Order: sequence, then structure tokens, then C-alpha cells
Amino acid sequence: MAIARLAGGPLDGQIIPLEPGVSDSLIIPYGEGQLIYKRASAEEHTGEHDGPTESRFVYAEATEDINPDPDGRDE
Repeated sequence: MAIARLAGGPLDGQIIPLEPGVSDSLIIPYGEGQLIYKRASAEEHTGEHDGPTESRFVYAEATEDINPDPDGRDE
């Protein structure tokens, strides 16, 4: 199993499973749109006994505006 460590954007700090065959970007559903994260590192921990393989992905863009308060209310 491989994992992706996400940096930046609304999913900063999240760790998600990385599907086989993912190349240089991840497209993740988010609200009404999608978030795009780009690979920022080579795979780490690729040995048989050193934990899950992992890669770091950095936030690049969103397909829709990210607005945590779409009604314009500040609480």
C-alpha cells in the first residue's frame, strides 16, 4: 500500500491512500469541484520492511472557489 502526504490547500496535513498508477498529480473531489495536488517528492520507504511507500503532494489549484462560508456570514 502506498500513501500520499498532502501539503497546502484545504487538505493540508492529510494522509490518503495512493492508488496504483498515480503519476504526477492527484485530483480529489471537494465540495462542488475538485482539488489538484502535484507530486513534490520521489517515493520514499520503498523497501520491503520500512513501512508504506509514500510521496508528498503539494496543493496546486481548485476547479471551483473554495469558500468555507458560502452565505457570507462570519461566526
